[in-house]
Amino acid sequence: MSGGASEEVLRTLIVDDEPLAIERMQVLCAELDRLSIAGTANDGKSALRLAEKLKPDLVLLDMTMPGMDGLAVARELGGLDNPPVVIFVTAHENFAVEAFDIDAVDYVLKPVATERLERAIARALSRRETAASSSDSWLSEFWVPHRSELLRIEASEVSRIDAERDYVRLHVGGTSYLLLQTIAGLEAKLDPDTFIRIHRSTILRKDVIRGLRHEGLGVWCVELDNGEDLRIGRTYLRKVKAMAGR
Repeated sequence: MSGGASEEVLRTLIVDDEPLAIERMQVLCAELDRLSIAGTANDGKSALRLAEKLKPDLVLLDMTMPGMDGLAVARELGGLDNPPVVIFVTAHENFAVEAFDIDAVDYVLKPVATERLERAIARALSRRETAASSSDSWLSEFWVPHRSELLRIEASEVSRIDAERDYVRLHVGGTSYLLLQTIAGLEAKLDPDTFIRIHRSTILRKDVIRGLRHEGLGVWCVELDNGEDLRIGRTYLRKVKAMAGR
């Protein structure tokens, strides 16, 4: 990877419960000029404490650790005010679906080759660049197919967005429209002052939320102005509560 004065360098936190794995990852990262090591952690709770203090841009995260596993750590990281991008680095193939469900950038299998890590870092940089450009010009309208035409829908008219496989369903009044778009990709284009993601499958316009209700055992729901209740996903609970000043 070639560097440059104007290119972003990702401050990186390495998390793995095996000291030799951390050491090997440090050696690999030292070969990549778009990375700088901000710190290392050998368990999930330490990783979260360091992430809050160091505010890394990227976390290279082991999946299977005693106590809090990588998926639980990634969910908590996603609730931070400025969450880092996450790349899972693991010896286990069978958690990839769960990893991408919580919007991980990549899923890299051990032993890690330099070329494979470079591709993962390129994806992380692309994700951050997309988020940065989106923050300058939030999506203001949708063009959706409807029968034999394309309809223009103002983003401000959309009250709710639901994920349906590779599509999203836009709810506008009593009508809904399907759009070929992932919910994660769409979330990055929407103004966070207007919209909030409450679940891996649901984004809401904030002004349709009437209140929040605790159901017990850590479960929370949002109450909508139409009387409907929707459960808040664990990954998104911190942000939703922060919206309410909690």
